[in-house]
Amino acid sequence: MAKSKLKTQKTTGSAEGFLKKVTDPVQRADALVVLKMMQQATKADPKMWGPAIIGFGDRVIKYDSGRELDWFDIGFSPRKGTLTLYGLKGAKQADTLLAKLGKHTAGGGCLYIKRLSDVDVGVLQKLIDGAVKR
Repeated sequence: MAKSKLKTQKTTGSAEGFLKKVTDPVQRADALVVLKMMQQATKADPKMWGPAIIGFGDRVIKYDSGRELDWFDIGFSPRKGTLTLYGLKGAKQADTLLAKLGKHTAGGGCLYIKRLSDVDVGVLQKLIDGAVKR
């Protein structure tokens, strides 16, 4: 089956430039920390996906139906009121680590954190590292 084309595509935008525009200073600072954590774990440069998602790495997602999509390995977005993290829930031992993470919510493939001060950053780094090794 041919690759499907998502509405959200990789762009040439600057991740750092995007983060400088985040108006909440705590969320901007938290996003810069997550940027460094993901960049260190992936050893990849951040790429903008659409106007508001920062992704690291490239992969093709293959569904049972045969549908294929270009996507990133892990990523995040500073959304209104939360940091949305992508690709971390499928990591080995993710359930165990999520139980130790601290205040967060999860849905679908996403992890939502209001502030980094609400979570154990060491556990978050283990989730990120585990997702990269996956």
